Amino acid sequence: MSDSQPQPLSLAGGRLAALAWGDPAAPTWLALHGWLDNAASFSRLAPRLVERLGIRVVALDFAGHGLSAHRHGGYALWDYIHDLLDAGDELGLSRMTLLAHSMGAGVACLAAAALPERVETLVLIDGLGALTTPADDAPAQLRKGLLAVRRARSRPPSVSDTRTPSPPGSRAPSYPDSEAAVAARVAGGATPIDAETARPLMLRNLEELPGGRVRLRTDARLLRPSPVRLCPEQLSAMLRALRAPVLLVEGDSGILGDRPRARRARAEVADLTRRVLPGGHHLHLEPVATGEVARVIADWHARERAPERTHEREGGS
Repeated sequence: MSDSQPQPLSLAGGRLAALAWGDPAAPTWLALHGWLDNAASFSRLAPRLVERLGIRVVALDFAGHGLSAHRHGGYALWDYIHDLLDAGDELGLSRMTLLAHSMGAGVACLAAAALPERVETLVLIDGLGALTTPADDAPAQLRKGLLAVRRARSRPPSVSDTRTPSPPGSRAPSYPDSEAAVAARVAGGATPIDAETARPLMLRNLEELPGGRVRLRTDARLLRPSPVRLCPEQLSAMLRALRAPVLLVEGDSGILGDRPRARRARAEVADLTRRVLPGGHHLHLEPVATGEVARVIADWHARERAPERTHEREGGS
């Protein structure tokens, strides 16, 4: 397959790392990964989209993930919008097509709701909206977040190499080797994932330590509970505000399906096309599912670009 080898990029003054597939002169899609993942999430899908659509795909490592710098502040979902805006500005993208998975899909939805002039199209993979907390549960959620920080601050500092300065408490676990790290992700992931699917994510996320061990680059503070989340009513307002056309590609064993929260979220979006394919939460990275995901995205994109569809969106009769 052509263009399968990505080009590494450094954006936002070196704060953000990224991978790019395709011709730099081609129309660019910005790809946003899920929680605890990184740009390699798109390493199997991006080359197929480049080949089918003649586009360029630039996949970010969000702050605190992959090769990007750790943040000295927090990791609220809306803070990641600055990552995509910084990348988009540097890449010269006044209006963006966002290809986004899971948490990245949540970031993309919030960005498109708040800044519709910056987002042209949303291609979402097994994610829509964001986790919410009912308003009455906000004090308990804040308590969880505050106590997690207090516990981390009370621990003695760990011994680690100092090659990459990071905020206190941000160092993630280490493992004997890369395969042990892959096995740990398979065993302890928030959603089911097999080793072949997890391996690209883990290999990008490891750094070598003295003595031969490897350590996750991920900021360990990402594992702490969020002190504040949107409430369901706020999320509904965000989804109702979406004006960009949305393609939602779900895995039939993913995290959405016919769960009541997912049904409500889909009903809020004015221009939504839903496709359910065989696969799990990471279906875009699963070797057996990636080809079909690419086909569905390419077919939908072709229909969206058809003259009659464009005329309809622009208000023609």
